[in-house]
Amino acid sequence: MKSAPHLRHVLRLFALFTLTALASGQAAPAENEMQIVPFQVDIPQAALDDLQNRLANTRLPDQIPGASWEYGAERGYVEELLRYWVNEFDWRAQEARINAFDQFTTPIDGVDMHFIHQRSTDPDAIPLMIVHGWPGSISEFLDIIPPLTDPAAHGGETEDSFHIIAPSLPGFGFSGIPEARGYNPERIAHMLAVLMERLGYESYAIAGGDWGAIINRHLANHYPERLIGLHSNMIIVAPPEDEDQRNSANPEELALTSARAAYMRNETGYQAIQGTKPQTLGYGLTDSPAGVAAWIVEKFHGWSDLPQGADGDLDDNFSKDDLLTNISIYWFTGTITSSTRIYYENRNVPAEKPIEYIDVPTGAAIFPAEIYMAPRAWVETAYDLRHWTVMPRGGHFAALEQPELYLNDLREFFRLLR
Repeated sequence: MKSAPHLRHVLRLFALFTLTALASGQAAPAENEMQIVPFQVDIPQAALDDLQNRLANTRLPDQIPGASWEYGAERGYVEELLRYWVNEFDWRAQEARINAFDQFTTPIDGVDMHFIHQRSTDPDAIPLMIVHGWPGSISEFLDIIPPLTDPAAHGGETEDSFHIIAPSLPGFGFSGIPEARGYNPERIAHMLAVLMERLGYESYAIAGGDWGAIINRHLANHYPERLIGLHSNMIIVAPPEDEDQRNSANPEELALTSARAAYMRNETGYQAIQGTKPQTLGYGLTDSPAGVAAWIVEKFHGWSDLPQGADGDLDDNFSKDDLLTNISIYWFTGTITSSTRIYYENRNVPAEKPIEYIDVPTGAAIFPAEIYMAPRAWVETAYDLRHWTVMPRGGHFAALEQPELYLNDLREFFRLLR
């Protein structure tokens, strides 16, 4: 396994920590608290059979004739997706795709954290942690990890190499489910800082969108000295309090910010439910694969840059295999309910440290169908902005929807910091 030398390095770090702690009279952490265990996805055949049975007995809701996606997940598309899930989707093939990468788990703050740790052979590679959000997973990054770790094999330059760390967030996918309250984005940021420290990375880069972007902002707020740079494809900032700064924004950017805000006013019902009563929602979604598929795929449709607009065909942007790999991860791991709790915790757990100016070199990739927008002038008041790219197309799930644009922007930004 490629990661074996690195595991030996981690064990040496643990031994050094133990000796140092004993010399200083401090207690070293228990061995199982530092343990990094190789992991492979292996869903039992009984779970696949159960899924087939449930899909075969799906009871679909009615739909008003002539309606499309304006009421929610469109029935015709959902029926088509479910047929594909039953008849054509090959989970074992997708499982093998995931297992092609080096994966591990390690206990952090009461949760067994799962992560991909794919190291480059380039000794000068930058450690880059890519953080997903909801309703995403590590499956969003499967196609971009190889060209990031081995760019020369994919038409790129060796000097653009990265070591990739892609964690499953607590309560998501193959990570453990928290059994206590309080796992808000700020707490998760601390957990990811522990993960990177445990892997032996004294400095590293971070990237992500959705909750990943929010978690990474907390990471930068708490640990700026550890970070090489921050790349975000959903950069969040409040309007500046200073009126001159607020009004200095480009009028076109202000118009786009307002347009996206107006669009999202009809797109946030899920936030209200997941932020207040996630447990109630969970009964239906945990029991019904059709339910969880519709709940997730509606977001992929609503947050993507579809060529035909709101009634566009989702197949133009995502393959059914990619959509169902992500959906299947939620289904097989039973994490749809635990994943939604991040909204509740974000609402209800007070901030430990208010967000301050992000004094970390920052790169922003602005995709036109992103769900939140901010003018560059506003971002510059809140981040050490070094790189700003306005993309010609793409939406919220950038790494999956527009992988080449996303890859190129990561490379361009981090070239500035190598």
